[in-house]
Amino acid sequence: MLKYILKRLAVMAVTLWIIITLTFVLMTSIPGSPFNSDQSSNETIRANLEAHYNLDKPPHIQYLLYLKSIITFDFGPSIKQPNQSVNDLLSRGFPISFELGIVTIVVAVISGILVGIIAALRHNGILDYLTMGIAVLGISIPNFILATLLIQQLAVNYEIFPTATWKSPAHMVLPVLALATSPMAIIARLTRSTMLEVLTQDYIKMAKAKGLSPWKIVFKHALRNALMPVVTIMGTLLAGILTGTFVIEQIFAIPGMGKYFVESINQRDYPVIMGTTVFYSAFLIIMLFLVDIAYGILDPRIKMNSKGGEAS
Repeated sequence: MLKYILKRLAVMAVTLWIIITLTFVLMTSIPGSPFNSDQSSNETIRANLEAHYNLDKPPHIQYLLYLKSIITFDFGPSIKQPNQSVNDLLSRGFPISFELGIVTIVVAVISGILVGIIAALRHNGILDYLTMGIAVLGISIPNFILATLLIQQLAVNYEIFPTATWKSPAHMVLPVLALATSPMAIIARLTRSTMLEVLTQDYIKMAKAKGLSPWKIVFKHALRNALMPVVTIMGTLLAGILTGTFVIEQIFAIPGMGKYFVESINQRDYPVIMGTTVFYSAFLIIMLFLVDIAYGILDPRIKMNSKGGEAS
């Protein structure tokens, strides 16, 4: 396990370096300057601003300064908000985005597993067809369209939930529903299919023969094995949820990282773009690593080898 962890840490470092380099290349390859849109700035002022933000230096010098800022965890000041550093924006916006993402993941996992179990236990019944039909709809509808429908119906027409800003638990309901519906549907369908397979195993038949209740059989004996494929796709679902928060935050006017990231792209605020990209990439890589570790802990039969793979 230790060799596997060290191997994965090395791969994570290389992956993050590639992301950092690609982000820098893409940012510097865009023609023009972030100050071109400043109508009130003359050439001298623009040159001074570019010198202040090291944009007048050769690309390789900018790249080295960029790497230094990442290593020291100091992403520098925002170009469009000079009184705010990128670190300040991250510390202010990330907790909100993290809270939204975590609540969404918890809701999606718990509800998806429960719906999948119910569908499996009522196989070919009305509940099975109903839940799987809803799951298909949940996968098919993009979260930004669902968010618009939720706002129109539950916030505007019926005024059940508030929308915009991030002040109370009631403000979380609609954005969480918009984000959680698709991963919940995926988890429900996957849990149903694996649960149906597990319920046909011999040890489950033995548990039934002993007279155990159906729910005890499911939660004590079948669920752990049925969750293995769910854990496998959690990395992909995490990526989708964390990146999807950017769009949802814009729709619901949530003051998270999505707001700063989208604004920085429109304003070509290089430090904010690169700082946010690197921060989220590192966070996502770490989360994927933790999912892999959890996969090995959940099933002790899986042994991690030093080549970065898994062998049972």
